[in-house]
Amino acid sequence: MSNFDETETIYVRELGIDDIAPIYHLGEGLFTSDLYPYLYRTWDEWEVIGLYNTDPEYCLVAETDGELAGFILGTIITKASWTYGYILWLGVSPRFQRRGVADKLVDKVVARMIEDGARFMLVDTDPTNTSALKFFNRKGFGNIRQHIFLSMNLSKHEYYGRLIDYEHQKAERAGYRRSRPTIRSRKPDSVANEVVLNPLVNESQTTDDQSPI
Repeated sequence: MSNFDETETIYVRELGIDDIAPIYHLGEGLFTSDLYPYLYRTWDEWEVIGLYNTDPEYCLVAETDGELAGFILGTIITKASWTYGYILWLGVSPRFQRRGVADKLVDKVVARMIEDGARFMLVDTDPTNTSALKFFNRKGFGNIRQHIFLSMNLSKHEYYGRLIDYEHQKAERAGYRRSRPTIRSRKPDSVANEVVLNPLVNESQTTDDQSPI
């Protein structure tokens, strides 16, 4: 049961440098790879840092009494004569969901993008994220276009197998050189002293730059 006070006010402001870590950790819990393992964008700290550095005016935080309630990260894209506003990430803390936090964040960023010349707004989400689809439909987003992303497991690629085989062979050759018995050169029988030669002498002439292809 949430102890959220309905009278608490949600404030929206620009993201500050001290917000980067809390936003990253909140997003880490919201945008998990097990839910959407093949998204073309994956959540990491550079998503926050990069947008904070390039588009701080479209990176907003919602808070109440100093507590992070949610965030939105966006950017402006200009192509030819068209200017698009693009919402890349929108996250709301589970404690503050269904309290209008997302509405406030989207409304604020859309207003800023309109002021900066955007005439279209873009947002994308996983097609199975029905709650997000319903929310954005309610906010006026429509004209849905599906874009198919294809994936390939590179560990099953033919070249990957050859590369692994090459690395194994290279490691085995290096191990062989290290474990070779030392070569001893004896003086005439009357002399008991032994000279131990460096087992790696002349090994530098061995060609290790063979390609796995």
